[in-house]
Amino acid sequence: MGFLIRCTFWLSLVLLIIPFGTSGGNETVESVGPIQALSAAREAVGDISGICERKPDVCVTGKAALHTIGVRAREASRIAFELLDDKFGEPDATTTGTVPAAQTVSAAASEEAKSE
Repeated sequence: MGFLIRCTFWLSLVLLIIPFGTSGGNETVESVGPIQALSAAREAVGDISGICERKPDVCVTGKAALHTIGVRAREASRIAFELLDDKFGEPDATTTGTVPAAQTVSAAASEEAKSE
């Protein structure tokens, strides 16, 4: 969602910078230049960053929403990784052998006594 908002923002700035030479058919609306648009965007970002001071509950809700989105994205990426690993992953070619259990000193001494 954030990616789409950023793309829309930057695309609108690019469209303001490109000179098309037409006013869109509406002569009563004043045209906005790229400097004015950049200044307005900077003020809008400043206003958005100050919303936590005016309405702290919005920031708390936003923080919780971002946390939930992050947890869901992490879980979705884990599931996708497991599915892709099962389908396209190479089998592990490492062969392991068994290792006998370690014997204590008293057990080793008793075995030596048996063998004699």
